[in-house]
Amino acid sequence: MPETRFLIALGSNQRHVRHGPPARVISAALTALEQKGLTVLKYSATLSSRPVGPSNRAYANAAAIISTGLRPDELLTLLKSIESRFGTRRGQPWSRRVLDLDIILWSEGAFSEDNPRLTIPHMMMRERAFVLQPAAEIAPKWRDPVTGLTIAQIASRKGL
Repeated sequence: MPETRFLIALGSNQRHVRHGPPARVISAALTALEQKGLTVLKYSATLSSRPVGPSNRAYANAAAIISTGLRPDELLTLLKSIESRFGTRRGQPWSRRVLDLDIILWSEGAFSEDNPRLTIPHMMMRERAFVLQPAAEIAPKWRDPVTGLTIAQIASRKGL
């Protein structure tokens, strides 16, 4: 497959034994993406956000545009392996985690298979300020293939 671009959301709300606090986990994750053969074209500043769900820990969040020849399902597998290297999730969804990597958008548009783990665009991206704010910083003109709106337009409608 020729090289395509993906918008990836990065999040952390748990200290890593080697990398330190969540903001430094985000920096280490960007390095890990490149070490695994992905080209990081652009990345946002890291912001702090309130947790969604039962967690009490604040999150560090960022976004990155990457380039790769991988298909979306192959990229998802690679991202999950990077997450695992940083530490496993414990407990329920939205609980504490050292690293969370989500595919938000793909330069080729929408993607969906019978795999419920992967739908592009990410189903919750339009609702999450902690995704939209960093995404709007680096990819304001990228369009949501479902609504036709740009990331900047969606962020503006959320008051960001």
